[in-house]
Amino acid sequence: MTEEWHRGEFEISTDPARVDLPVVHAFLRTEAYWSPGVPMDVVRRSIGGSIVFGVYRGEEQVGFTRVVSDKATFAWICDVFVLDAYRGQGLGKWLMECVVAHPELQGLRRWMLATRDAHGLYKQSGFTELHDPARLMERWDPEIYRRGDT
Repeated sequence: MTEEWHRGEFEISTDPARVDLPVVHAFLRTEAYWSPGVPMDVVRRSIGGSIVFGVYRGEEQVGFTRVVSDKATFAWICDVFVLDAYRGQGLGKWLMECVVAHPELQGLRRWMLATRDAHGLYKQSGFTELHDPARLMERWDPEIYRRGDT
């Protein structure tokens, strides 16, 4: 089910058909510190396995995030961005408000995300540092896109 929110000249939509894949791919491949060099096919597959939230000004995509979730107990927020030209207008905060308000993501026991520099933004939506970091583990390969193992 597609959800939509409107604020002034902007709209947030969960319709995956509206995602401007070249815009999302270009940002993730060249501007995002977390996914340099990510191949288009990986972005396409990641969108297909997620609830997507596109931020639009008319038909132009100006922001994005996606949520990977079982819709019962857990959600992982990924690939959050607002294009440079649209930052400073509260779109990132609004995007996060829409994500945590999504009807299919209510009653979850745990939400997670990773950030290097946007802690203040996420704290406004109720995120905190890890309760017990010793319980979490990861298998991390930051060079995977450079090697072409995708």
